[in-house]
Amino acid sequence: MTAAKPDMITVRDLTKTFGDFRAVDQISFSVPAGKIFGFLGPNGAGKTTTIKMLTTILKPSGGTILVDGHDPVASPHEVRRSIGIVFQDPSLDDELTAFENMELHAVLYGLPREGRREKIDEFLRFVELLDRRDDIVEKFSGGMLRRLELARALLHEPQVLFLDEPTAGLDPQTRNHIWSYIQSLSKEHGTTVFFTTHYMEEADRVAEEIAIIDHGKIVARGAPEKLKEEAKAKTLEDAFITLTGHSIREEEASALDSMRNMRKMWKKRR
Repeated sequence: MTAAKPDMITVRDLTKTFGDFRAVDQISFSVPAGKIFGFLGPNGAGKTTTIKMLTTILKPSGGTILVDGHDPVASPHEVRRSIGIVFQDPSLDDELTAFENMELHAVLYGLPREGRREKIDEFLRFVELLDRRDDIVEKFSGGMLRRLELARALLHEPQVLFLDEPTAGLDPQTRNHIWSYIQSLSKEHGTTVFFTTHYMEEADRVAEEIAIIDHGKIVARGAPEKLKEEAKAKTLEDAFITLTGHSIREEEASALDSMRNMRKMWKKRR
């Protein structure tokens, strides 16, 4: 019998309030090491707030979190060392080359000078950008930017990779390439992947397990096939709509600032 993998992310009764607004309402879930985990929900459901708490940006109002065995509140530095993030908004310096963006990240994370260049080239090769290493990022297409952000997030070899809408706005070919890289990471290196997306067919194809959050609560959890079966739906998109309703949602309350601010805070804390 194969031993169960330890949990890389553990969340228990996690809550976040902003005044009278409860953005996240006592949610609990766990993500085993090496799994690709989809965290789905409508706009305003609580996804962004949850990611912020998992990645040390926001402090919970209640409950507990462990990421790679560390508490983001008590041990934020250890958590940041264990994770990589690809933000929804671009976060590269477009006045630098691809190599310079990677090198800056390496310095911020304290990667030793010896072997640094070789390691950067290794990850640029992994995302098929080695031949563009000395090009200014401003000239890159959207797909190239995403691939470079992925390479940068992986450079310090994180245990957990957080991806917030990593393929938003990209063409189907580029989306498929990016997910191929991510699936390869999980399979070959045991990287745990926690991602959000509004592309339901993407989540159906890639996620090994999914949690759906709505109005701050987890409303369903399981493998894609299980969710479709429980909702009596042919597609994950149909199951998602059945579980969360048909109404158009507003963005999260003004207290929940944009992922752009999350990126700025992340840079300051590093």
